[in-house]
Amino acid sequence: MMDAEQIEQLISKESGATEVHAKVEGANVNIIAVGDVFAPLNRVKRQQLVYSPLKPLIADGSIHAVSIKTYTPDDWQRDKKLMMP
Repeated sequence: MMDAEQIEQLISKESGATEVHAKVEGANVNIIAVGDVFAPLNRVKRQQLVYSPLKPLIADGSIHAVSIKTYTPDDWQRDKKLMMP
């Protein structure tokens, strides 16, 4: 099983996202990916871009469930502030 840092690096390299946050809880992974690469894409295409590099890990059972949130840098700046207590 890959740790959060390895997953972050994999997604950054494969998707072109400039900022990736992964939280691993057992076989479940929560991912936040940020980058200008998402700006022209619809929600489904954004998800596919982040999901694609994880397919081998899902296929071999290392990852069971994935939650993906994608943001452009502007959206992330706005939403990140809303997440802070």
